[in-house]
Amino acid sequence: MEKTINVSNKGTTLDTNRRNFLKLGGVGLLVAGLTVAGCRDDDYDFPMNEVFDLGTGDVGILNYAYALEQLEADFYTKVVNNFYSGISADEKQLFTDIYHHEVIHRDFFKAALTAATPKVLPKLAFKYDGVDFNSRNSILATAKALEDTGVAAYNGAGKYITNLDYLVIAGKIVSVEARHASAIRNIISPGTGAFSGDDVIDANGLDVAKEPKEIVAAAGGFFKTPFTWKEQGIG
Repeated sequence: MEKTINVSNKGTTLDTNRRNFLKLGGVGLLVAGLTVAGCRDDDYDFPMNEVFDLGTGDVGILNYAYALEQLEADFYTKVVNNFYSGISADEKQLFTDIYHHEVIHRDFFKAALTAATPKVLPKLAFKYDGVDFNSRNSILATAKALEDTGVAAYNGAGKYITNLDYLVIAGKIVSVEARHASAIRNIISPGTGAFSGDDVIDANGLDVAKEPKEIVAAAGGFFKTPFTWKEQGIG
């Protein structure tokens, strides 16, 4: 079964502050991963009149994760380049830290894919229908949705990864994504148990895991660039 989704990262404009993006545990290892993978700036020259297919196996999962990380990096780039009015210093610092982390995650997957295959998912364009980047409530609600979705996506896709190196890195990334989700939830509902609510923690005390098809259904509205994926190839 094949599905088409209406899924470019325009890049970032802020200088990277190493102290900020290494604050959360595990992120430093991604920098090492970028070096090992040989991070390159060249993009796969994908024909503009064709729709990219994510592929199958580990490459399909890497492209799938890369698509999600492109979305998160693009969203937080917009947030930090136009902070909503009245934002506190603590919230500004948090969003800046998350921004740096998501850019690292995005670039890691690009590097890993570049080392593994000539068919790397191209830069994607996104749409944010209904998101008001000048509204604190809108930004926090969107951040919460993206982070919760990201955690569930990694948890659901992990079982399809066969390369143990990729699996270890995915485990490290999802732990950072979970910290993001917890921090955002705590800002929305401070002093409550929302950071580990029943909607994201299952009866076994584990983070919710969702299949790729569920994630695509949940996040598909953000993707403007179309791509395809074969359900039997990814999950």
